[in-house]
Amino acid sequence: MFSLPQLESFVAVAEELHFGAAAARLNMTQPPLSRQIQMLEKQLGTQLFGRSSRRVELTAAGLMLLPRARQILDMCIKTDLDVRRVSSGDAGAITVAYTAIAGQSALPQLLRRAVDIMPGVSFVLRELVSTDQMDGLVKGSVDIGLLRPVVARPGIVSRPIMTDRLVIAIPSGSAILGNLPNMDAPLPLACLDRLPLLMYSTKEARYFHDLVLRLFASAGAHANITQYASQVPALLAFVQAGLGVTLVPASAMASSPPGVDFHEISGSHGIRELNRVDLELAWNEQTANPAVRRLLKLIDSTGLNPGDR
Repeated sequence: MFSLPQLESFVAVAEELHFGAAAARLNMTQPPLSRQIQMLEKQLGTQLFGRSSRRVELTAAGLMLLPRARQILDMCIKTDLDVRRVSSGDAGAITVAYTAIAGQSALPQLLRRAVDIMPGVSFVLRELVSTDQMDGLVKGSVDIGLLRPVVARPGIVSRPIMTDRLVIAIPSGSAILGNLPNMDAPLPLACLDRLPLLMYSTKEARYFHDLVLRLFASAGAHANITQYASQVPALLAFVQAGLGVTLVPASAMASSPPGVDFHEISGSHGIRELNRVDLELAWNEQTANPAVRRLLKLIDSTGLNPGDR
């Protein structure tokens, strides 16, 4: 099998058609160059150059080899560059998983900054509930997760990236709450007592499920759960259909379907303190992806953070 130095020597002679000029181009003397060509011709079993005292010409075999040799050398140069860029985190791919609401708030802000800082890195995006994101982080199918706080897993590291709050969502024009004095007024959770409550799944959305129950208990209200869903858009669609009321992150209001009204939650200082929705950035501390490592370092050094809402 021929070597890269042999191909480099061949291309130089083929382009210069002069052994002396080719040797100067390669910063070497002519005898070693001639030996490289001779070894290449021996390995291929044919002459690549016709030589005379006056000129050097490519044979038919040399003419066939020249474009392929250029392609091989170009590919080697590109491969060397790509490997170095991937190993430094300047290139590669990062799989980012996100919840439905994070996809409308934190994700666009995070990607906008990350793409500016790491233009050579491609981002593969997957919408997953938080528990599935955690599974993906453990298995390695997810590099970065934008998720709600869930049960910790060994080796998974997370940090808060955004805070939000829950608001009450009710069907527009519905008499479900009676005659409200102010359609925009904050409402106590007690006014939802025993109303049909559209609730988060106990498995896929346990964080929201438990938070809603704690808020209802703190307000002394009974949670009359009638339907379950794992994602906020589904719950809002149920509200739009008039099936009941629910609590959703305030960041969901910007993309809510028509037919849904929102109210802030009023109540004691304890309820206001409890009404905190966290979004976390999570990753596997054993990740072998250099691009992930570089992104995390950039987040640390530049303060890359979508911030509070």
